[in-house]
Amino acid sequence: MLGLMLVQMSSMRDALAEALLELGSKDQRIVVLGADTSVSIKTSLFADRYPDRFFNVGIAEANMIGIAAGLALAGKIPYVSTYSAFVPGKCLDQIRNAVAYPNLDVKIVSSHGGVSVGPDGASHQTVEDVAAMRAIPHLRVIVPADAPSTRVLIEESCRTPGPFYIRLSRPSVPEVYSSRPDLKIGHVKVLKEGTDVAIIACGVMVNEALEAGESLAKEKISAEIVDCHTLKPLDADTIVGVARKTGGSSRLKSRISLVDSGVPLQNQHQAPTPCPSRWSVSETPSESQANTRSSWRSMVLPQKISSELQRS
Repeated sequence: MLGLMLVQMSSMRDALAEALLELGSKDQRIVVLGADTSVSIKTSLFADRYPDRFFNVGIAEANMIGIAAGLALAGKIPYVSTYSAFVPGKCLDQIRNAVAYPNLDVKIVSSHGGVSVGPDGASHQTVEDVAAMRAIPHLRVIVPADAPSTRVLIEESCRTPGPFYIRLSRPSVPEVYSSRPDLKIGHVKVLKEGTDVAIIACGVMVNEALEAGESLAKEKISAEIVDCHTLKPLDADTIVGVARKTGGSSRLKSRISLVDSGVPLQNQHQAPTPCPSRWSVSETPSESQANTRSSWRSMVLPQKISSELQRS
């Protein structure tokens, strides 16, 4: 007889709606903006309960970001939601200059990220959004693995001042976590301890990483599985520790794998490219060095790991 494993499937979009309803009941500053996709994104549930705090701007995504920036300046906490093909796809300029540059408390939540929206075709398979959002200073970039983690991370974003980009997937996905996982923004979650190889994943690929770990276990290979739900700021210290634990510097390239649906990964033969966390406010290096407000820090995994492990 074949053994059957029951897998609980749930929707990140449902979790988003539940989190917003909960937050909205506790904080009158919470407002939600949509762009004619609110029924699909499930934020229409927020509109039904709090119609005076929901704004449907139509298919005008760039304008929606500007409105959100204005609401944030007025003391609100706006959550902007639509498909990732449209935000950030159609409004990178507005996100960069109207939200991130002044470091406003705007939370951008996109659905249908990566290739999870396969049936909608290549025009909607947004694989460049994470790379673009990570490159913009001040923005935190979050990619939840399932519905329970989506709800927790949405709530955490509300408690964390500043702009966010939170990327969700379209289909219902297997639940990796219990109903209330202990997740913190900026800190990875080790799901399974291992000694031979590390698999670091985010988004819908976390469950795939767990399944890969089970397959490797049958081959007597011990895999450490890590959910890297926060891609910026990256928890480089923990990842360095995982690297040392599962192989050290001599075998690093063969011992660590990073996977996600549609997240561009850096080629190991390319020099690491810094990911800025702050805006430069001066034009010359000397001025920039003299002004601590204009410092830029690298948040790229290979650069951090290589420098740390070279000393080990």
